[in-house]
Amino acid sequence: MQKVNLQLTDIQHVGIPVTSIETSEKFYSNLGFENVMRANFKHDDEEGICIMMKQGNIAIELYQMPQKELPAIAARKDGHVDHVAFDVVDIDKTFAVIKDAGYNILEPAPVFLQFWENGCKYFNIAGPDGERLEFNQIL
Repeated sequence: MQKVNLQLTDIQHVGIPVTSIETSEKFYSNLGFENVMRANFKHDDEEGICIMMKQGNIAIELYQMPQKELPAIAARKDGHVDHVAFDVVDIDKTFAVIKDAGYNILEPAPVFLQFWENGCKYFNIAGPDGERLEFNQIL
């Protein structure tokens, strides 16, 4: 792996898998967060739910995987934070730079999600201890 010069603009969000989107939304709302986005997504041909809770410049992505995934999420003792996402200006350029530098990219190309008004594109790399770092551009 080579050292890279990336244009990261901010920590975009912290992703947390949850077992009940409603319970988690209420919990974070009680802490002063506001739900600013809700979207469904596909995982193994089943549907999950994602919401973005925001307070000031802090964003937390809460997502509930399909029912068959929930027991494993509920059984976690530590490590409920799934990923840290960085805002990027140009997802395709960032992907190319990371790929050329030899990092362990977890997706074959940036992935589009119909989140936010015009969607977003993201990809993840694995850190040295398996932590996921997401690079994300809101379109």
